[in-house]
Amino acid sequence: MSLLLASSLSAAKIKEIVNVIGVRDNQLIGYGLVVGLNKTGDGTTSKFTLQTIANMLQSMNVKLDPKDIKSKNVAAVMVTATLPPFARQGDKIDVVVSSMGDAKSIEGGTLLMTPLKGVDGRIYALAQGPVTIGGRNGRGGGALNHATAGRIPGGALVEQEVPFDLYHQNQATLSLKEANFKNAVSIQNILNRYYKERVAVAVDARTIRLRKPANMTMIEFLANVGELSIDYSVKPRIVIDERTGTVVSGVDIEVEPVMITHGDIVVKIQSEKALPAVSEGSDAQNIGANTQVQPGNHAVVTRHGATTVANIARALKKLGATPKDIISILEAMKNAGAIHADLQVI
Repeated sequence: MSLLLASSLSAAKIKEIVNVIGVRDNQLIGYGLVVGLNKTGDGTTSKFTLQTIANMLQSMNVKLDPKDIKSKNVAAVMVTATLPPFARQGDKIDVVVSSMGDAKSIEGGTLLMTPLKGVDGRIYALAQGPVTIGGRNGRGGGALNHATAGRIPGGALVEQEVPFDLYHQNQATLSLKEANFKNAVSIQNILNRYYKERVAVAVDARTIRLRKPANMTMIEFLANVGELSIDYSVKPRIVIDERTGTVVSGVDIEVEPVMITHGDIVVKIQSEKALPAVSEGSDAQNIGANTQVQPGNHAVVTRHGATTVANIARALKKLGATPKDIISILEAMKNAGAIHADLQVI
């Protein structure tokens, strides 16, 4: 399947294509126990789980040798979360719980209080609560698709804030999500024209430094900046889903004349006049305005107008190419200089 995106020139608000340096998420991680499992927890081979149980019980004045613990209702887990910018004490954030040992499932379990630390080793949140498992059929809108990992929505309370005083700043820095000299200069010019003074300067292909006007706070200034629209250039990109074989590309991504042989599949891009006519009753099939699939797993794509990645994808699908075949062929075309776009495999 091939999906077509808009052309390489798009309109968007500035806030959609930039980040404000300093306004960022922070990753948190912790180690804990999930209890209440119905004999689906870690076995006796997960010694770190047994030691953790013994340590927890000892903190409650219950001394027990880890070798004497035979419970299969407990699983050791890693707990991860994302601390959003400007999160305050008492705010709730979602956490992801993932089994570390040989537990068969953590469904129905409860995570015991787990400190979540940042890269600096400080505790920023405490997680606890019932683990939910969703979307085990793989279709659940971003839900985890196996029973050894789950989520706790709002399962962590923020205990410590990440200090960042934006209000009293006189300067700020924008970072483009994708480096582009033209886009950086466009943002600079739009802001300077809008405020009728030099409030922005592009220092490289990704960075724009801002100086707020005297009659505004930094919060008001960034809010206004984010709402301004810009026509920005999008770098051509082809995205391939390795699992499904879905190809997403821009409508204007052309493919130059080339011939690629991959196993028993041959893709030849040639001029329209070199393409043999398909007579009625012929074994060759037209599968698009510019594309014919001929006997022997050959796809011949003409240069009528412009051959695009969409033509190639349809031809390869018709030939029964697997997702790996499609990836290999498109990568070979890019390496040969026939495709002038970034290729991203997800």
